[in-house]
Amino acid sequence: MAGTGEASVQVVVKVGALLDRLATGGEATASELSDQLGEPRSTVYRLLATLQQLEMVEPGVNRGTYRLGLAHLRLGAAVAAGFDERAAALPVLERLHTETGETVFLCVRRGNEAVCIERLDGERVQSLALRLGGSLPLHVGAAPKALLAFESREQWEDYVAAGELEAFTPATPVASAALFADLTEIRNRGYAVSDEDVTVGIAALGAPIFDHRGTVCAALSISGVRSAILGDDSLKESIVCGAAEVSRTLGYTGGSNNG
Repeated sequence: MAGTGEASVQVVVKVGALLDRLATGGEATASELSDQLGEPRSTVYRLLATLQQLEMVEPGVNRGTYRLGLAHLRLGAAVAAGFDERAAALPVLERLHTETGETVFLCVRRGNEAVCIERLDGERVQSLALRLGGSLPLHVGAAPKALLAFESREQWEDYVAAGELEAFTPATPVASAALFADLTEIRNRGYAVSDEDVTVGIAALGAPIFDHRGTVCAALSISGVRSAILGDDSLKESIVCGAAEVSRTLGYTGGSNNG
């Protein structure tokens, strides 16, 4: 019985790895999945056949490929609907999206990462680093830095101590002194600026959302081509006011977002 249980766990791990690969890398052939996961092709085919029956995997656009199925769309919608922050922020996200035509995001913190729980694609830039359900470390990007900046200094130090900070571009703050200076400035002015620190040519603005306890619980951001985002000062006010509106909806009664 113990052996059966252990084998079942191993199957779950393999399924998880396969689905994660399709989620992060897009559609792939069984051969590609076999190579990338280090599993025999026969095992991958068996897993794919079972997952297809459950609608968790379906044939991809290209012949012989597979991609995530409709079951994940239903699961994703159910997970997203469970976030109070998303329900409160969606009207603001939709308004910002309509007014600006840029990509807007809503992120929450999970460990040392910011996870995107809502994204509305812009008209000009479709391919950005942070996809729906994807994540970025807290030291890069407008929303991630907004989440970290309004935590305590002790949490900043814990984050840096957790491991080496990854450099996405030459503009990524990877030294603790540079990151702490950036976070301090974010607290002082009430919003974060991502100036090509995730993707060259792309900029973003982000602002924190607070819950009824006054704790930062999410962050709102707007992203696009650098000249469009940083060349329009009205976007800064829009993102700060939008985040403050969501905070009030969640019961926050404090003052401005500068701590």
